[in-house]
This record gives sequence, structure tokens and C-alpha cells, in this order.
Amino acid sequence: MILYVNGDSNSAGAEILKDYCFAGDDPTICDTDRRPHPELIHKTYGAKLAKYLNATLVLEAESASSNARILRTTRNFLENTKAKPFIVIGWTTWDREEWSYKEEWLQVTASGTDSVPEELKQKYKQWVIDQTPEEVRNKRLYWTNLINQFSNELNQQHIKHLFFHIDEYTKYLTKQGCKTVNNGYHFGEDGHDAWCNFLLERLTSTQEHSTIKTN
Repeated sequence: MILYVNGDSNSAGAEILKDYCFAGDDPTICDTDRRPHPELIHKTYGAKLAKYLNATLVLEAESASSNARILRTTRNFLENTKAKPFIVIGWTTWDREEWSYKEEWLQVTASGTDSVPEELKQKYKQWVIDQTPEEVRNKRLYWTNLINQFSNELNQQHIKHLFFHIDEYTKYLTKQGCKTVNNGYHFGEDGHDAWCNFLLERLTSTQEHSTIKTN
């Protein structure tokens, strides 16, 4: 069985090891490598779930990911595999986008601190300004509908999947007393242990689809 996990930094295990969000943050690894650091993968909730389920983990989560990247790469995976995996996706904040640039995909966030090519800097600056509360609400509605459509597609293919939003993840772990690391937004291995335990019962249910609500 394959357990396929996608999402943003929280599913990628950012900062479980030192302050590394990407493999490329480690000076011993190519600085353009955006994958999770190989030494922290086994500490993520996805790897822990895979161990419990005796499943093979496919982890395609990436720090700073947009929902567009999550959806695109999940679809690509399904198109290129004959297996029917368990799918776990942690959807990210609604403001993020994915931009096509010279046959690559750029992930942009509303932080205003993303590194983009020189010719995109003005576009990025204006885009950050445009991320008003109303704009984010519109994006939330747009992505909620798109995610529901994707869930329906998976149900039609009888592919079991479990979706949650990062807000539910953060709210639950904070309530459990888990602390973020490096005075930031990411949880350590204890948080991944707690989230693994929370998801385990739902992953082993007979339902084809479940959306996590923690309250």
C-alpha cells in the first residue's frame, strides 16, 4: 500500500531538524533543492503513519507550497501510478499562488519576502499589496469549491483520502500543548507524533473521504 502525503511546510517537516525548511537550507546540499531534508522525513507525521500502516510513503509536500502546487503534483502522481493510494493532504493558506516562469513553477506567498527573479519583483510587490482580506476571502471560497470537486473525483475513483487545512492542524496541536520551534510557526517531532495519532483512526476508517475538523 502507498501512503501519499502532500502539503506545505507542516507536512514537509520544516524545522524538525535545526532551522531547515528545505533540503537546500543545509549547506552540505545543493541550495536549490526544495524537497524536505532527507534526515527529517522519518520524523514527519506522514512517515509515522506509513510505519503504523505498513505502507510505502510518498512524500511530495514542500515548504512554502501553494494549494495550486499541491493539487497539480497530486494529479500528476495519480496520472502516473497504477496503484490506488491512501491520500493525505494538508491544504495551505488561501493567499498563496503558483506562477509559471521559464518552464518552472514559482511559489509565492503574501509575506513580501519571497525571492523572485528581477523581472518579477514589481509584479510580486503589487501582488502582495493586492492580498486584501476581501481578496483572501474570495480565494478561500474558490479553493474550497475546487478542493470539494477534487474530493468528488477521488470518490468516483474509489480512492481513499483525508484532507485537512493547516488552521485545523495548528489549532489542534496548540490545544494539545505542543510548542512551535525556533519561535516560529512549525512544530517539532512531538507535534508530528500527536498529529499522527490524531489521523490514524481516521485513516483506518472505512470511509472513502473525510475532512478533518478538530472541534
